[in-house]
Amino acid sequence: MTDFGDQAILTIDLDALVANWRALAALAPNSRCGGVVKADGYGLGADKVAAALYAAGCRDFFVAHTGEGVALRASLPKDAAIHILHGVPEGAAAEQAARGLIPVLSSPEQIARWTAESRRQGRPLPAALQVDTGMHRLGLQPAEFAALLADQDTLRAFDARFLMSHLGCADEPSHPQNAQQLANFRAALARLQGQGLAGLRASFANSAGILLGPDYQFDLLRPGIGLYGSNPRAPETGPYRPRPVAHLQAPILQIRNVDSGGSVGYGATYRVEKPRRIATLAAGYADGVLRALSNSGIAAIEGAQGLGGGAITMPIVGRVSMDMLAVDVSAVDDAFCQPGAMVTLFGGAVDIDAQASAAGTIAYELLTRMGPRVQRLYTGGAA
Repeated sequence: MTDFGDQAILTIDLDALVANWRALAALAPNSRCGGVVKADGYGLGADKVAAALYAAGCRDFFVAHTGEGVALRASLPKDAAIHILHGVPEGAAAEQAARGLIPVLSSPEQIARWTAESRRQGRPLPAALQVDTGMHRLGLQPAEFAALLADQDTLRAFDARFLMSHLGCADEPSHPQNAQQLANFRAALARLQGQGLAGLRASFANSAGILLGPDYQFDLLRPGIGLYGSNPRAPETGPYRPRPVAHLQAPILQIRNVDSGGSVGYGATYRVEKPRRIATLAAGYADGVLRALSNSGIAAIEGAQGLGGGAITMPIVGRVSMDMLAVDVSAVDDAFCQPGAMVTLFGGAVDIDAQASAAGTIAYELLTRMGPRVQRLYTGGAA
């Protein structure tokens, strides 16, 4: 989309993304570090994100849907392993095999489909196995897992690359479910390895799981949100402080003076107690700016404290509407606050986790809600 100066811009720092991947990998030097690029690379563009990670040395990529895997395969070299977290749905086995995609098998039905496709092709096709260790979302349940262990023909019909499971509470290090899931995962892995799959790899840790330490890291890491500039343990700092990756800005359309008693936006939910200067920005919920930031979020004008840097933060006032929102710019000098000036909504001077908290949500949602009207600009070596 051509930029005519009246739309939001999302600047994506691919060098920061790669730095975050390397920092997470360094926390687990005995593990291989993959990258989760589902939901179009958490809204930042899966093709660009994956290309940057591949150039940095990443070879294992995770997406949710088969369609995401097909699209990603077209932009990555053949030695990139693309894993489909939703497994192999009905009718997709032949397509996945033809594209060299690796499904994560989570049910007896999926195992049967992949086994049948392997036999049809006369070769064991690569796959991952997922067991449910207590999150109760996806994965083989105990009885299903036991049945698979007893069926040696099926177990060897496909090429099981690794066993995986998913942590439900890794962002809360002291939560007792972490240790219980770890024990369940270790038991499942040992049972598989005892069935002649001694070299089977294991993958357990998402971004927050990596921070739980070596016991949780195993062979293959699956960082997601930690790559994209969010702290997996926010608001705690913890052992990992990511570099900001996404910087959302919107231009000022108009500035007006509002007298005492005046209201701003739909529903008159914000009333001015004393004269204020209000700026209207060209961004709203149609662009992905959450309506929950109404009267609760913040914005910033960067560089407004002179050449030495710094930023001035301002409250979002009134309701976020479809195409616009308002901020109180009374504290900002006119020289830095004119129509056309760019205002930061997250990234830069506005911490993405803090902004998410103000909306009562998490950084994942701020990123993945970014709509197609938002212009995406890429910086960094891989851009």
